[in-house]
Amino acid sequence: MATSPAPVPGFSCGLDATLRVIAGKWKPLIIYFLVQGPNRYGALKRAVRGVSDKMLIQQLKELEADGIVTRRDYQEVPPRVDYTLTPLGLSLAEALTPLCTWGSDNMATVAQIFAERAKWGGAEEERPTAIDRS
Repeated sequence: MATSPAPVPGFSCGLDATLRVIAGKWKPLIIYFLVQGPNRYGALKRAVRGVSDKMLIQQLKELEADGIVTRRDYQEVPPRVDYTLTPLGLSLAEALTPLCTWGSDNMATVAQIFAERAKWGGAEEERPTAIDRS
């Protein structure tokens, strides 16, 4: 890892600051789908499979409060709202790109690891110490 300047009070390092902004299961996925352009709530709900309405709304509000997302309300009936990444959000999306690449490159291996983990079933003595990736 590269050395960095002294951290800002409240953060132990730059990674700490980043993780606080993207904390949660859904925020990185929301950012991923918004980097492709503005999205309406319904499109995000369909894209981010498995997220509840409550959680999606909460995560969008937090991303907006953190300056990552802009919410645009068109003041129409029926309501029309879309979400867009801010310049800060776009820079964060660029930082997440290597993680997306790593995930794509290693998806099969990660799926195998998770399948093995699912077999553990809570029996501590049956857990393997390492997965053979050869």
